[in-house]
Amino acid sequence: MEIDRIDGRSPNQLRPLACSRGILNRAHGSASWSQGDTKVLAAVYGPKAGTKKNENPERACIEVIWKPKTGQSGKQEKEYEMILKRTLQSICILTINPNTTTSIIIQVVQDDGSLLPCAINAACAALVDAGIPLKHLAVSICCCLASSGYVILDPTKQEEEVSVFL
Repeated sequence: MEIDRIDGRSPNQLRPLACSRGILNRAHGSASWSQGDTKVLAAVYGPKAGTKKNENPERACIEVIWKPKTGQSGKQEKEYEMILKRTLQSICILTINPNTTTSIIIQVVQDDGSLLPCAINAACAALVDAGIPLKHLAVSICCCLASSGYVILDPTKQEEEVSVFL
């Protein structure tokens, strides 16, 4: 017997997805990604000449800046930056433009759950839009274990608050 969630979805059903690219004029690449009411904008700037702290004559550097919807970045946002940076470093071909930095700015527009996967998907789409050389694409989705014992995909904010992340 499958249970329905608060919003009427089955446990393995995703919210509607939407992606647009090339939405910011001054960025080298940009994309918006939404999953239900969660929406993120990603902008890519670069590759540009490396700064002193990021200099590496053999490979490019990826920089991620997370901008919350309101307020200052805290511990959670810094953790998201690190996860996103590691993910993007693993898919980018960093030897093509050595000694450069590519900056990815993530702007949270709306958070109704599954925020980090939404940001990963937006960042990947923005890198493609910017023409950054990639080994492969990254795709992300969130899974939680509900109190009912079901694994649910793409949880809302309300579902995340009462679930265990897998």
